[in-house]
Amino acid sequence: MRVLLWLLTLGALSVGLALAALYNDGYVLLVLPPWRVELSLNLMILLQLAGFVVTYLFLRAVSHTLQLPQRVRVYRARRKREQAERALGDALRFSFEGRYGHALKSAASAHFAGYAQGISALLAARAAHAMRDDEREAEWLRRAIAHDGESRVARLMTEAELSLDAHRYADAQGVLDVLAATGQRHLAALRLSLRSKQALGDWRATLHLLRQLEKYRALSDEQAAPLKLRAHQEILHSLHLDAGALADYWKTIPRSDRRSPRLAAEAARLLIAAGDCLNAQHIIEDALDEEWDSSLLAIYAECRGGDVLGRIAQAEDWLKRQPRDAQLLLALGRLCHRQQLWGKAQSYLEASLSLQATRDVHVELAQLLDHLERPEDANHHYRAAALITT
Repeated sequence: MRVLLWLLTLGALSVGLALAALYNDGYVLLVLPPWRVELSLNLMILLQLAGFVVTYLFLRAVSHTLQLPQRVRVYRARRKREQAERALGDALRFSFEGRYGHALKSAASAHFAGYAQGISALLAARAAHAMRDDEREAEWLRRAIAHDGESRVARLMTEAELSLDAHRYADAQGVLDVLAATGQRHLAALRLSLRSKQALGDWRATLHLLRQLEKYRALSDEQAAPLKLRAHQEILHSLHLDAGALADYWKTIPRSDRRSPRLAAEAARLLIAAGDCLNAQHIIEDALDEEWDSSLLAIYAECRGGDVLGRIAQAEDWLKRQPRDAQLLLALGRLCHRQQLWGKAQSYLEASLSLQATRDVHVELAQLLDHLERPEDANHHYRAAALITT
C-alpha cells in the first residue's frame, strides 16, 4: 500500500512538472560581450540540475578516493579480528576434542592477532600442560600475566588448577592464597584449596574449608561426610601420644560428626593405646546410645583397665534391648573373663557361640577353659578356631 502511494505521488509530480514546463514561456539571457546567448528557462533549469548532479558525483568520487586507504585499513582490521575470533573458537573446540597441539596453535594465533590475549594465553597454557610441555606452559602463563587487567582471576585459577594436576600442591596453595586475599567469595577456588590442603596434610584447614563449602551449599552432606571423617581421623592420629589432647579434641568435634561409628571407634582405640580407658568407654557408650553398631563392642571390651564392673553393668543393660547380639555377648564374656567371673564369662561366650560361631569366640572360650584347667574342652575350641578361615 505504501509503495502504491509513493508511485501515485511521483506520477502526479511528474505530470505537474511536465505541464508547468509546457506552458512556461520564460527564457534566460546570458550576455558576455561580444557574445549573447538566449536559453529557455526549462533548459536552464535542466542544465543546472545536471550540473548539480555531475558536481555531486565528482565530489563523492574524490571523497571515496581520499578515504580509500582508511577503508582498506578498517577492512583489514575487521578481517583480522574475524580470523582471530575464529582461531579462539577453534582453540576451544580443539581443547574439548582433546587435540591439544591444534588448540595450542589456534590459541597462539588469536593471541598474536591481539584478540582476547589474556584468555587465549590461558588456553595455550592449558593445551601445553595437557601435552606435558612444562616450558611452553610456563611461557604462556607469563604472557597471561601481562593481561591481568582483563583476566587476573582466570589466570590465578588456571595456575592453581594446573599446579594441582602436576602435584605441585605448595605452589597451588600459594596462588590460591593470593586469590583469597582479594576478599572474593569464589567457590571454585575453595574447592581447589580443599584439594591442596588435603594433599598437604593440613587437616584443620581442610575441616574449615569443608564447613565453608557446606555453608554455601557447594557440597552435599553425602560428599562432605567422608572428607570430614578422614580429616578428624588424621587429626586424632596426630595426637595419639597425648591422651589429654585426644580427649580435648574429641569434645571440639561437632555432635553431628561424632555420630560416625568409625570415628568413635578410631578415637576410642587411640585413647586406649594412650592409657585412657575411661574416656574411651564414654565415647563408645555415647556412640552406641546414639546409634547401635555391634562393631564398637569389641573395642568396648578391649581396654583392660578402668571401671570394668561399670562396663559389665552397662553391657548387661544393653543386652536387655539386644538379647540376640552375638558381638554383645562376646564382649560381656570377655569383660567377665577379665574380672574373673568365670561362670558368667562361660555362659555369655557359649550364648554368643550358639548365635554366631566365630574364631574370636572359640579362642576366648579356649583361653577361659585353659584357665579352668579343662584342657580337652580348650583344645576342642582351639581346633574349631583353626578351621574357621574368615
